[in-house]
Amino acid sequence: MARIIAVANQKGGVGKTTTAVNLAASFAAAEVPTLLVDCDPQANASSGVGFAKDPNRYSSYSVIAGLVRAEEALQPTALDGLFCIPSHKNLIGANIELVTAERREFRLRQALEPLRPRFEFIVLDCPPALDLLTLNALVAADSVLIPMQGEYFALEGISELLDTISRIREVFNPELEIEAVVLTMFDERTNLAQQVARELHTYFGEKLCRVNIPRNIRLAEAPSHGLPALLYDVKSKGSESYIKLAKELMGRVAAEREKCAADQEKAAEAQLA
Repeated sequence: MARIIAVANQKGGVGKTTTAVNLAASFAAAEVPTLLVDCDPQANASSGVGFAKDPNRYSSYSVIAGLVRAEEALQPTALDGLFCIPSHKNLIGANIELVTAERREFRLRQALEPLRPRFEFIVLDCPPALDLLTLNALVAADSVLIPMQGEYFALEGISELLDTISRIREVFNPELEIEAVVLTMFDERTNLAQQVARELHTYFGEKLCRVNIPRNIRLAEAPSHGLPALLYDVKSKGSESYIKLAKELMGRVAAEREKCAADQEKAAEAQLA
């Protein structure tokens, strides 16, 4: 069953979409079936994997509005093993349309459930806001990956997101956990970046990724070509960093699954005894 990871941070400009696109591409490059779902009306993740605006194409709006099944909105990308459900500008209206809808917070979760056996990872690119679209993504997700810049204001905004995650656990999705925190646009030469990294490690411990994503011109150029960075320039530092990040997260997930299996085995042995 797929692990659904929401890439979320209500603060804009932290490399959230860049992370969603390149992480999903790196999973697929490791021959892991992966789905990227663009939950942002700006549709930057969609264009980042080669989908120009098309009003006639099924989109994440079509799925959340209940107009089509999620399977009907799947689009193959230039990378083998990577599929996308692109976004559409109409998605911005979903925040209003869903207000009076029944079980409005569970629309995306219910839509993605039939796709879980088909993929190993489903990556959700969230809008830079704590609205109904982000809420749908967090209710659908198993975990949250939080991209953060190595700057002071990034630390200020994190408490609000953590509070939202805590509330969602209480009301809608008790299994939701923090997958990891990853530092993006990281410049290890600056004292401020090093200080922020130390504070995040103190607060998050092992949840802070060992891999940092550096500032890299190739990462900035790739979306204008409609390509993930590893298809644009696989040897760039940005591409290499996201490949390492994907490996780190796959290792975390594998270790967690092994632990769950061991715990279940122990429980079964205890019952037999």
